[in-house]
Amino acid sequence: MYAIVNIAGKQYKAEKDKFLYAPLMDEKEGAKVAFDKVLLINNEDKIKVGVPIVKGAEVSAEVLEHVKGDKVIVFKKKRRKGYRVKKGHRQRFSKILIEDIKG
Repeated sequence: MYAIVNIAGKQYKAEKDKFLYAPLMDEKEGAKVAFDKVLLINNEDKIKVGVPIVKGAEVSAEVLEHVKGDKVIVFKKKRRKGYRVKKGHRQRFSKILIEDIKG
């Protein structure tokens, strides 16, 4: 069983007892969260597709920790001008554990 859920404007495939890296949330570590913008639910052979969301469906999860992603290097250069700029960026994520899918 899995569900396609909308978290912060992005779509994720959520399966029970699986981890998910979602954009940083305001909740503290160990907090329970529920996502009600469920776009699709696949339960064995029964598929429910929402228009645009499935009525009464909910995905509950627990925030395990807040982590940073891999570093992305941004390097700018203009040849023959002596201009070089190197910057790095690490996106912040919330690691969540999908506990239950209702719908």
